[in-house]
Amino acid sequence: MELGMVGLGRMGGNMTTRLVRGGHRVVGQARRKELIDQAVANGAVGAATVAELVKALKPPRVVWLMLPAGDPTESTLAELHGLLSPGDLLVDGGNSYYKDTIRHAAEAARKGLRFVDVGTSGGIWGLREGYSMMVGGAMDDVEKLRPALETLAPGKSLGWGRVGGPGAGHFVKMVHNGIEYGLMESYAEGFAILDAKKEYGLDLAEIARIWQKGSVVRSWLLDLAADALKDREALAHIAPFVSDSGEGRWTVTESLDLNVAAPVIMLALERRIRSRESDPLVEKLLSAMRQEFGGHAIKTE
Repeated sequence: MELGMVGLGRMGGNMTTRLVRGGHRVVGQARRKELIDQAVANGAVGAATVAELVKALKPPRVVWLMLPAGDPTESTLAELHGLLSPGDLLVDGGNSYYKDTIRHAAEAARKGLRFVDVGTSGGIWGLREGYSMMVGGAMDDVEKLRPALETLAPGKSLGWGRVGGPGAGHFVKMVHNGIEYGLMESYAEGFAILDAKKEYGLDLAEIARIWQKGSVVRSWLLDLAADALKDREALAHIAPFVSDSGEGRWTVTESLDLNVAAPVIMLALERRIRSRESDPLVEKLLSAMRQEFGGHAIKTE
C-alpha cells in the first residue's frame, strides 16, 4: 500500500524503513532535512513539507503521524485538515492522551476524514523485531490499514489487533506504559538489594544472565537490564534522573477516576518524579522535625 509518514524520528524512521522493505511506497516528511535524506536512502520518497507529502500521495490518502503528544500532533492535524480530502485516512501512531484522540477523531469526522489511533510499542528494536500495535478505530478503517499493520508487526497475526473504537488504542497503550513503569521499578529495586549485600560480592550481570532463561521473571526488560549491568563503569556515570513522557501520569489519573487501586504504578511514577529533585526538601524537613521533637542528630552538607 501507499502511505505518508509524518515524523521520521527514531521510531518513525525505523517504521518507514520496515514498511519500505515490506514493499510499501512511503512518502516521509520531517522538520530536519537529514532525517528526510536518511529515509530516502532507505527507499522512501522524501517530502520537505506536509503539503508536499499530501501532494505526493494518491487519493484516498493514508497519512500516518509519529509525533510527540501535544502541540506537534495538534498543529500537524490542524494543517492536514486543510489539505486532505473527504475519505482520506489519518493515523496517529504516537502516544497521544486517549481523550485528546477521541476529540481528534471527532474533528476528523466533521471534515469527512477517517481516523485511526495506533498505540505503538517496540522502541528502537521494532525495526528488527517488529512492533506491538494496539489499534483503535472503525473496523473498516483498521482493515484498510491491515497491509501496513501486518508488515510492521512481528508477524501477520502476531503483536497487533483492533482493541476498540476511537481512542481505545491509545488508552490501552497508556496502561501498557503504566505497567512498564512498575516492571522497570521492580527490576531496579531488586538489583539494588542484591548490590547492597556486599559480603557476597554478587555479580549482577551474571545473575541477570541466569534469570534470562527459565526464570519466571524473564522478560525483554530484564534483557535490557542485563545489557546495562555488563558495564558497571558506564552505569556509574549515568545521572539518577528518570524522565517520564506522560503515560504513567495518565494511567494513575485514570485509576483514580475509575476507583481502581494501582499502588505499584503510582509509586513507580512517584519514584521517577523524586529522581528529578536536585535539592529535596522532603528529607530535610523530616530530619529537622526529628531533631525538634526528639533531639536526634542531623547531618549537614
